[in-house]
Amino acid sequence: MDQEYERRLLRQINYQNLPKKSRMTKSLGAASSPVSVKSGDRFIPTRAGSNWSINFHYANENCRSPTQNHKAKDGSSDSSKDAVAYAALLRNELLGAGIETVPEPHTDDRRHEVLAQDSYSLFRYTVHTKRVPCDRGNEVSPFSLSPLSNKSHKLLRSPRKPARKISKIPFKVLDAPELQDDFYLNLVDWSAGNLLSVGLGACVYLWSACTSQVTRLCDLSVDGDSVTSVCWNERGSLVAVGTHKGYVQIWDAAGGRKLTCLEGHSARVGALAWNGEQLSSGSRDRVILQRDVRTPPCAERRLQGHRQEVCGLKWSPDHQHLASGGNDNKLLVWNSSSLVPVQQYSDHLAAVKAIAWSPHQHGLLASGGGTADRCLRFWNTLTGQALQSTDTGSQVCNLAWSKHANELVSTHGYSQNQILVWKYPSLTQVAKLTGHSYRVLYL
Repeated sequence: MDQEYERRLLRQINYQNLPKKSRMTKSLGAASSPVSVKSGDRFIPTRAGSNWSINFHYANENCRSPTQNHKAKDGSSDSSKDAVAYAALLRNELLGAGIETVPEPHTDDRRHEVLAQDSYSLFRYTVHTKRVPCDRGNEVSPFSLSPLSNKSHKLLRSPRKPARKISKIPFKVLDAPELQDDFYLNLVDWSAGNLLSVGLGACVYLWSACTSQVTRLCDLSVDGDSVTSVCWNERGSLVAVGTHKGYVQIWDAAGGRKLTCLEGHSARVGALAWNGEQLSSGSRDRVILQRDVRTPPCAERRLQGHRQEVCGLKWSPDHQHLASGGNDNKLLVWNSSSLVPVQQYSDHLAAVKAIAWSPHQHGLLASGGGTADRCLRFWNTLTGQALQSTDTGSQVCNLAWSKHANELVSTHGYSQNQILVWKYPSLTQVAKLTGHSYRVLYL
């Protein structure tokens, strides 16, 4: 027998007699050797589900620094608007997106919505058998040297909406010595005649926004009293002044004279609200008095529903409902004829001072809670349902709706001392203003 053949035969017999573990170890060792591995040198990726517009967008975002990304998200500079217009132009020419107006660069969500429309792949080969008729009014001339399509020309001709800029610094700073640091008082109010009334200690001062002139309206130190609330009527001719002793004085701002003094409360009057010629006052005695300034003082309506001090009062824009907030964490809604509240909300966990009716949606009421609550809540007073709520992170001191946009501003105390501008109903923060070193108790 050939010696070489005998050696191979013995090696095969020995391999068959080995245990399975040793046999697997040898086979794995042989497979892991670089000599026995056989593989191709080409890698062909699959691009069937690729969304190239989003991939290009993320590639550009990753190339930026964090500061550049922050500036791009602000959307307040002209370069960011140009970048959005340029990106829309590229999507028109490369992806056939058909965008005719420049999208807003304010939020990332809207940008992703535009990108999500281009969900098809970049490499798509189709044969157009039917020609789409062009818009003759905006058709590009066949002699034009521009390589852009008709949609892109509309995009470039679309009007540019100016970016909204909210100043982070105040344009006017007024000194307010002896301004009381009391959450339950309302010592600042702005009139329709552009006059600002401020209660400082025992005096009420008026500041004109037109002339910057400061005048002293009244001084209660003669009677040993102090100012606890101020409120202008709708016309801006009369200002009501609530005092610590429970009086409500009506002053003529133009003449600088006191017209009348209303009694009825046994404790300080911290909240006032006008409704035409009628005046509502809320006091620490837990009573709300509704009086007509044209009638004798004895004609009054007493509204009793709170168990602690009334610190917030606001009439609805249609003059039909009165919202009141108290230190008992209750928010009550009264109508113009009943002596009992028609609705009662008990979701807040702290005092409810911040109250504001929406001028844009009928029956929409916003309220804010104190330090233990910190929530901003919205109510549908037509159905009595709670709509939305958000935790602001700070004590909510005041609320005011914008008359021109569906936005509202909130001022805060512990512990941020900030002013926030909210977009409704998304409840996104439009602006955050800082500068006060103490609680922003008055608005």
